[in-house]
Amino acid sequence: MGKKAIGIDIGGTGIKGALVDVKDGKLLSERIRMETPEGGRPDEMAKVVQSIVRELRAAKDIPVGICFPAVVQHGVAKSAANVSSEWIDYDADAHFTEALGRSVHMLNDADAAGYAEAKFGAAKKQKGLSILTTLGTGIGTALLNNGVLVPNSELGHLPLEGSTAEKLAAFSVKERENLTWEQWAERLQKYYTLLENLLVPDLFIVGGGVSKEHEFFLPLLKLKTPIVPAELKNAAGIIGAATLANKHD
Repeated sequence: MGKKAIGIDIGGTGIKGALVDVKDGKLLSERIRMETPEGGRPDEMAKVVQSIVRELRAAKDIPVGICFPAVVQHGVAKSAANVSSEWIDYDADAHFTEALGRSVHMLNDADAAGYAEAKFGAAKKQKGLSILTTLGTGIGTALLNNGVLVPNSELGHLPLEGSTAEKLAAFSVKERENLTWEQWAERLQKYYTLLENLLVPDLFIVGGGVSKEHEFFLPLLKLKTPIVPAELKNAAGIIGAATLANKHD
């Protein structure tokens, strides 16, 4: 295992990438961002990722970790959120390995962020169960037990009040329904209480872009479990994907 890997974070609107020091969890390059191609199809996506990797000018033996808004089981995408349905049951690992001519490791985006927070951020050295939740277009989740990732938890789809957690409490819902911080916090309270009752975690970590504004809503939540903002902000996916790629290489 080397000390460097490339991390790529594929989202519904943008694809970001950087070279990462996987020992310290720090970016070694600027983050390069390109638009996610319209429709988010596999071949077009691969071209954008190729461009980012070329721009990073990393040695050929440096592995690539790619995180993605989908369930990823043993390198195969099993769902598709905000990207083409062509990804469902598609061998994403093989697709990107061929396109890049490098060792590639694919995983879910929330799992990558959660792993990075456990290794370098808010859940570092945390004993027991930590749950990272990303509050954005939907709600992504990552389960980490003593720092070990339990992949593809998808707890944003839990039933809640006749709907699902993410349809009720994602940040996109706050924006769409023009909810105040207090109104949104009431919905988050129901969601985190449900998670507490089901899984009895030791720590909640809140990621996603809105975590930058954590002081407006986290203090409004009354939970038994400590709840803290993610420390690695928007670089968490890139850092987690790169670190796991290096581990699997």
